[in-house]
Amino acid sequence: MSGSPEIEELPATQTGPKGVIHDWRKFKLESEDHESIPSNKRELLRQMSNPKSSNDESREKLNRKMSIQEYEMIQEEDERCLRKYRRQCMQEMHERLSFGPKFDAVFELDSGEAFLDVIEKEHHLTLVIVHIYDDGITGCDSLNNCLTCLAAEYSTIKFCRIRASATGAAERFSDDVLPALLVYKAGELLGNFMCITKHLNEEFFATDVENFLNEYGLLPEKDFAACPVEEENVDVE
Repeated sequence: MSGSPEIEELPATQTGPKGVIHDWRKFKLESEDHESIPSNKRELLRQMSNPKSSNDESREKLNRKMSIQEYEMIQEEDERCLRKYRRQCMQEMHERLSFGPKFDAVFELDSGEAFLDVIEKEHHLTLVIVHIYDDGITGCDSLNNCLTCLAAEYSTIKFCRIRASATGAAERFSDDVLPALLVYKAGELLGNFMCITKHLNEEFFATDVENFLNEYGLLPEKDFAACPVEEENVDVE
């Protein structure tokens, strides 16, 4: 229809065997150190990345030639670059499947209103973990440090902390129930752990808090960037 605005088509990773091979060729071409590649190999990579020719006859000849050279070249691809390509594809898929806002720090709440806002107004897909603490209470400083570490590994979770005196309900959070850890999602209380240090060792670390929360099924999968790359063979056919 005339006058209709054009919709820009966003680039997307191709699917299917031919699409995967094309994306691999393009990735290899872009990631290679051009100064260290012979000119004939660089030209072949360029052709495989964008196999165009002026007519059907030359295209057929090019495809016949490339089928042999391409096979030899793929055999020479180093595992490091192949793992890098696979990791990039997984990262792109992870980003497409990740929803909701991202965080990477522990947020300090300074009032009861801020406490209620983070529970009731945060994105409905966001898990909110609130540490209620006070100065001088055993375990509070350690738990703050642990949550700082976990915030870097679970960016989809909003970690917060608030002094008991700032909640507006100090009588409910007396010293004998601190440190307390509350877990919410979409305004619903999923976990209510008073004096959480009773469930941990005298000296505890971020992994101990992580394992405790995992026992209750309260943590999602770790962020992709925090996960180690598995050393496994991947065939590109």
